[in-house]
Amino acid sequence: MREYLLTAVVAAAVTYLLTPVARRIALRWGAMTPVRDRDVHAIPTPRLGGLAMMGGFGAALLVANSLPFLGPRLVGSDVVAVLSGAVLVCLLGVADDKWELDAITKLAGQVLAAGVMVLQGVQMLFLPVGGLATSTDGVPGAVALGPPEGSVLTVLLIVVTINAVNFVDGLDGLAAGIVGIAAAAFFVFSYLLTVDEGLQRATTSGIVAAALIGVCAGFLPHNFSPARVFMGDSGSMLIGLLLATTTITLTGSVNPNDIGTDITPALVPLLLPIAVMVLPFLDVVLAILRRTLAGRSPFAPDKQHLHHRLLERGHSHARAVLVMYLWSAVLAFGATAVAFLDTRTLLASVAGAGAVALVLTMNLPRLRRQEGEFTALGRRRVR
Repeated sequence: MREYLLTAVVAAAVTYLLTPVARRIALRWGAMTPVRDRDVHAIPTPRLGGLAMMGGFGAALLVANSLPFLGPRLVGSDVVAVLSGAVLVCLLGVADDKWELDAITKLAGQVLAAGVMVLQGVQMLFLPVGGLATSTDGVPGAVALGPPEGSVLTVLLIVVTINAVNFVDGLDGLAAGIVGIAAAAFFVFSYLLTVDEGLQRATTSGIVAAALIGVCAGFLPHNFSPARVFMGDSGSMLIGLLLATTTITLTGSVNPNDIGTDITPALVPLLLPIAVMVLPFLDVVLAILRRTLAGRSPFAPDKQHLHHRLLERGHSHARAVLVMYLWSAVLAFGATAVAFLDTRTLLASVAGAGAVALVLTMNLPRLRRQEGEFTALGRRRVR
């Protein structure tokens, strides 16, 4: 655990220190996010924050490689594959931050980055589907995937997650915070799974998750409202790819035979990214339906995303982000708890946390308005 913590701290420190450098590069190159009708920032803001995030991730892997507990795990080709895919998608994002590539070009680049990882051995090996099927190894509820099926599903998961993170990157600090929460929940799950089942604790998914936590934590001080720099597509696509990678590498390293007849722990790696990204995934689906029904391109921008609706309800910029953090944490850690809590405790915990989140989401703006009215009334009486 201490070596995982050190990996996260290195990623956070390097990302934090490199972000001002990335900001200066963006200013010099003219890689700026202009103020558009759908945006919430008031002045043009430099992007290219993904360069600092890539530097933090690379430094974390370099340090982890020198640690006696994690180093031997990094010898595997899957870490090299993850790093190569991360570099490719970050470079693609840098090009988009500078020249604003069209959607088809970006999609092709994302598929290329995912394909490079698949060709180097990073892919899903089985699908846990409850009691619906039995794998070739005789494990109830697991469907073994051949190379074609595993490759297609792996590329699809990576591309969908990349674009979901990209869609949610609409408020200062939102994407970095949500992905950091997701990575933290996934790390907790993967570590507890290895402890409970007596599996190898040094895993690629654990290393990537720890580094991703640090990358997001190191970038947030520069990116939280009011942001001095945006991560841009170079950052959102990078952390989206890394988030998908945590799931894929764990699914590829955990054998269903090692976790007995209960398939739930094997199912959680697939549930967790869906749960934590349900808000951006829902946002993507609603945006596509909304734009298509209006006769516009699904990729045409608008100002009706979930975070825009929170602002319309009266939340401030920072509070809207914190509300999204809260819901992401409820969903992420709720999905993690599926593997470790009994049904009654799980339902009670998730219901309680969800109720608190709902109350804060719906009533906080009203309470703030009432507080403002009472304050104004008190000032008038004093006068």
